Amino acid sequence: MKKLLGNRWLLLLCRLVLGVVFVYASIDKIQHPAAFAKQVYNYQMLSVTASNLFAVTLPWMELFAGLALIVGVFKGESSLLLSTLLVIFVAAISVNLYRGVNLDCGCFSTAEGGRSIGMLTLAQDVGLLAAGLLVLRGAMLGRRQLAG
Repeated sequence: MKKLLGNRWLLLLCRLVLGVVFVYASIDKIQHPAAFAKQVYNYQMLSVTASNLFAVTLPWMELFAGLALIVGVFKGESSLLLSTLLVIFVAAISVNLYRGVNLDCGCFSTAEGGRSIGMLTLAQDVGLLAAGLLVLRGAMLGRRQLAG
């Protein structure tokens, strides 16, 4: 199992998938910050001001971290940032599923009537989190080998 988790091709695949997903996810949010702010606020976890700030900054973090993973620079930092965001996303989706709230995910599109949150959304985020943690682990092990 340890050999599989350290496989460079698996790490490359995880890094590229994570990068592409987050670059794609950022594009519509960057183009429509007001609509995205509304979706963030609908999760009822942040104030209006915090929702607006989150909606303006989050897509740019997704874009730059995703691009860094695709290019192969700042792998540790980017995977840590994206993994942290995924933990937040998993928590926000879980809380709202528990509350029984039906709302647009806001994951890839700001269009009204988009994809609703559900167990599939939660599973996808958990899968992306696993990929992010695998990339982070690989980056940390790579740094240890360079330092050692």
